[in-house]
Amino acid sequence: MIYASGAEFRAASEKRVLLFGMSGLGKTHLSNLLRDAPPDQGGGWFHYSVDYRIGTRYMGEYIADNFKREAMKVPLLRDLLMTDSVYIASNITFNNLAPLSTYLGKPGDPARGGVPFAEYCKRQAQHREAEIAALLDTTRFIERAREIYGYSNFVCDSGGSICEVVDAANPADPVMRALSENLLLVWIKGSEAHRAELVRRFDRAPKPIYYQPDFLAGLWAEYLAQEKKPESAVDPDAFLRFGYARILDHRQPRYAAMAEWGVTVTAEEVAEVRDPAGFADLVARAIDRR
Repeated sequence: MIYASGAEFRAASEKRVLLFGMSGLGKTHLSNLLRDAPPDQGGGWFHYSVDYRIGTRYMGEYIADNFKREAMKVPLLRDLLMTDSVYIASNITFNNLAPLSTYLGKPGDPARGGVPFAEYCKRQAQHREAEIAALLDTTRFIERAREIYGYSNFVCDSGGSICEVVDAANPADPVMRALSENLLLVWIKGSEAHRAELVRRFDRAPKPIYYQPDFLAGLWAEYLAQEKKPESAVDPDAFLRFGYARILDHRQPRYAAMAEWGVTVTAEEVAEVRDPAGFADLVARAIDRR
């Protein structure tokens, strides 16, 4: 770890942390808080969003091409596109990653918004490659934030699928080494109550998600066997609901392995943070109790 004690973290002139854990437990909330608070109150952190980087730098062209593919089905838009009369692009923000989610998609019946499973797997592979690249970009953005913009404090807001693209059990994993040598890794750990709430929230509005390839293959085969349906007849949202609780359980030990490289805080503790000083206290306590 780059900070040996809570006191060292509090006193550091450059605080650098990476937040990880399941989506919905407070990573982006904390990152926004650290970014938006006045500098004289400990705010003004540089906020690096891994998902934003994925959607703009590494998958932006895939996303835009998908929009154009749909637009070409509309005669008016097709004519305008063919004559370069309109410009189509995504408008991803830190708090609205819908274009990336839409491209990642859901497998199943095209009439219900699904994509063929082979195409879905191709997009999953694209996302994996993009996420690894975006994570490795973190160290360069630490330098950019300091040298170009004058930011001394840096928070990396990672995606929920970070644990799927690293091997935290491997001391030589290149992504884990690059991250841990430059930032303090902070796991936001949810309780059983949080897990239940995440499942309820997901049931109401299933969203595209990234899966580790072997896990996805097994999950898909299990679902097809259970439903006794061909791939083209699968309800995309029903499949996502089927797999969500399983992905939460699948990720928990992977997050725990990552936490061995850093520290752990609870989602309850995160909910009590009101300002950057409260965040510094939270992290300092986590370092000292490690």
